[in-house]
Amino acid sequence: MKQLKRYRFFLILLSGLFLMAFINQAVAAEAVQLTGKNILDMLILLPPIFILVGLLDQWVKKETLIRYMGEKSGIFGILFTVLLATAAAGPLYIAFPIAVLLLKKGASVRYIVFFLGAWSTVKLPVLVYEFTSFGLEFTLIHISFGLVFYYVTGILFEKMYSRQKLL
Repeated sequence: MKQLKRYRFFLILLSGLFLMAFINQAVAAEAVQLTGKNILDMLILLPPIFILVGLLDQWVKKETLIRYMGEKSGIFGILFTVLLATAAAGPLYIAFPIAVLLLKKGASVRYIVFFLGAWSTVKLPVLVYEFTSFGLEFTLIHISFGLVFYYVTGILFEKMYSRQKLL
């Protein structure tokens, strides 16, 4: 029963796929192909990321990370987080193991949320695409509003997390 509860979301999706197969086999076959391709992509991308996260866990001292991304890092924490997110490559799901490591090493919740948002906004390939497709003005407006929004959201998350910790 415990195993069934653990995999209920997977079982619901699998049931939906079987239902889809009865309704339209072509759509179900395409869904299976797309799912297989996505799983293969993840299997190719995630192992190097886990190795990198493991190495960072060993190489980066907790005190160093707290200095750069801790609660009292101030403007330097913002700049460091933006730099870290700008140098990022790959889809957003790669950022989550890195975010967990940062949180474990003592980074502020504010900077974790900011890092995840910045990852999707200021990656170098995204910036180049936006600049060439939409122009400098759009890119600057998008980055500015996005980063401010993510930083404020990070502050709100930090306050909510602090309250939950106190309760």
